[in-house]
Amino acid sequence: MNRPHLTTATMALRKMPRSQRLSALGLASLLIVVSGCSGLAPDYTRPALPTAAQFGGAAPASSPAAVNEALSLKNTPFATDPILKPLLEMAIANNRDLRVAVLNIELAQAQLGVRQADLLPSINAGLGGSRQTTASGGLTSNYTAGLSLTAVPAYEVDLFSRLRNLTDAARSQYLASEEARKTVHIGLVASVASTLLAWQSDGALLALTDNTLATREASVKLVQLRYNQGASSLLDLRAAQSLLAAASIARAQLQRQQALDENALTLLVGQPLPAALLKTGAATNAWQSQPWSELPVGLPSQVLLGRPDVAQAEYQLLAANANIGAARAAFFPKITLTSTLGRASTDLNQLFQNSTLGWSFGAQILQPIFDAGRNESNLKIAQASRSIAQAQYEKTVQTAFREVSDALAGRATLKAQWDAQAAQTQAEQDRQRLAQLRYTQGASSYLDALDAERALFTAQQALIQVQTQYAQNTVSLYRALGGGWAP
Repeated sequence: MNRPHLTTATMALRKMPRSQRLSALGLASLLIVVSGCSGLAPDYTRPALPTAAQFGGAAPASSPAAVNEALSLKNTPFATDPILKPLLEMAIANNRDLRVAVLNIELAQAQLGVRQADLLPSINAGLGGSRQTTASGGLTSNYTAGLSLTAVPAYEVDLFSRLRNLTDAARSQYLASEEARKTVHIGLVASVASTLLAWQSDGALLALTDNTLATREASVKLVQLRYNQGASSLLDLRAAQSLLAAASIARAQLQRQQALDENALTLLVGQPLPAALLKTGAATNAWQSQPWSELPVGLPSQVLLGRPDVAQAEYQLLAANANIGAARAAFFPKITLTSTLGRASTDLNQLFQNSTLGWSFGAQILQPIFDAGRNESNLKIAQASRSIAQAQYEKTVQTAFREVSDALAGRATLKAQWDAQAAQTQAEQDRQRLAQLRYTQGASSYLDALDAERALFTAQQALIQVQTQYAQNTVSLYRALGGGWAP
């Protein structure tokens, strides 16, 4: 019976004395134990926030937790809106952008699993056979069956943490994808709330316009009657008709805008909106109540670290930092191990009976000598990528700081605008009542009454609009400070 072929490494080990074989195997085991103990990635330090210490120049007086609690949607009047909560539930269940973000997490998690698997050898079961001619013209057959402890193409001893750094980079990318999902979630909640506010604002403006339209239709009939009797001029009649047409134009514009907002809500929710839900929401305008409680004084810029997009940018910076370690490790020797254990026979029928027990062990060390600058270029790529990731992190923080500052600036002025607009609306109501009374008594022309009515309609529209802006400003603050509420 011909002896099966064994690798050169196997034959060399088998020729060694027992003590030397144990030493060689012990050295290989030691290499596995110390694998990953030498890290070449730069020490990571979180970059300083490239912003002021607090918003608005006030001394910090609030913790991020207090700010998030103050800005939670559950603490705003429209959070009790009977249409908002079911809309959010439908959006979270059906929105495609959020679904893609969740699937990206699964993708990153699978990629992390691949990298983690590279740290451990693979165990494979194999069955093989071969036939070849001999020098005398005969045929020889070899059949093998057994287990192999390898990776593809061989198990790499991670002495310089190349694989571990790649695994750290994949883990950071996975965590970044989770923060990206949170960003999409917060954006979805804010978008649904903001679009709902716009839709309800259109409804309030439409109701106001319908009332105004009915009043102006009655005025046109009255002026027409007075004109027929010679008590009013054609100028008065045309002015009344023009005011009626203006209300009709405004009504058509609002109907179109409300339909567009409804379409936007449908896209955000990911399914057709229930008619009953829309009917309930159209009758609800919680944002028209009194202005909401003020924020804690002196917001510290540290609250920006609670934003998921800032955390995502930092995880991407960590991944780029780990890739530098992997690129540096490419300059050092690479150690690979292969081993097999099984049985071999020249007779397939005798493979698991009278076969020969065989094993093999191989080790290889590769030291880069000349690669035409490939490793050097890869290291420069990793270093440049880290610099880019740091710049992107700092830009994300600066953008977040501006968004919060813009929202705070809006909040500081919208309250004063609301109060002033409410006062103007009340004054215009009194003016319109007095002008109509003077016209009825013949003390002034109809043009004065029409001008007062036009000014009142404009003031009432402006009041609803500033109320909506104030409500949407709170949603913007919720979004800018990274949320704080989940349905």
